[in-house]
Amino acid sequence: MRIISLNVNGVEAAAARGLFDWLRTQDADVICLQDIRVTAPELEQDPYWIDGYWQYCFEAEVPSQGGVAIYTKTAPKAIIMGLDFELADRYGRYIQADFDKVSIGCLLLPSGRNGDADLNQKFKFMNDFTGYLNKQRRKRREFIYCGSLFSAHLKLDVKNWRDCQNEPGFMAPERAWMDEIFGNLGYVDALREVTREAELYSWWPDSEQAESLNLGLRFDYQILTPGLRRFVTNAQIPRDARFSQHAPVVIDYDWTLSI
Repeated sequence: MRIISLNVNGVEAAAARGLFDWLRTQDADVICLQDIRVTAPELEQDPYWIDGYWQYCFEAEVPSQGGVAIYTKTAPKAIIMGLDFELADRYGRYIQADFDKVSIGCLLLPSGRNGDADLNQKFKFMNDFTGYLNKQRRKRREFIYCGSLFSAHLKLDVKNWRDCQNEPGFMAPERAWMDEIFGNLGYVDALREVTREAELYSWWPDSEQAESLNLGLRFDYQILTPGLRRFVTNAQIPRDARFSQHAPVVIDYDWTLSI
């Protein structure tokens, strides 16, 4: 099973840069797109439709302010939209596809990079989502959360980590939150199961210098329940596949989806 996760920063712009041509070559079983900024009916039209996939979308109340989508080759047993808290559901920040023994969620956090109000919303969302994750661990099934978290976890996930410690994305409360998820809550960072390679970034500031010097951070993850740890076979963040400020997170699993 191959899962591709990508924050598209608006699917219209990403499509114009060739996103869907690229996706059609990847043979992914599941595709998770964050920050689509379109309505569900719009996403069902060309060029966003991919033959051979079931497609589901949870749009924001104001479509230009978020939204997430899942494409899957296998028809899911159920689709769940939202997290039942306001900061998630108003902005279309979560959609989940349920299969036989695994659920795959597509998650978009506030970036926290647009002033104090946005940062406070991010911290509130992180707190609410921690409670949600804690409850999900009690369920007798596996979960994969494909998340654009706008938070880097470790020093090797940030190019110039010393300079970033006081900036949203690598602040102490954000790193502590990641420690909680991958520590006390027991979730697994899929990419770090197969590589400790540094400079595997998924987001870069919008500047020529950031690109040329690879001044990036790893903001995008596939987060697993521990029962899936041994099924991760390969992970990559291809820099040459760039359709937004983010790069795709591509994870291969020794797992077959079924209903």
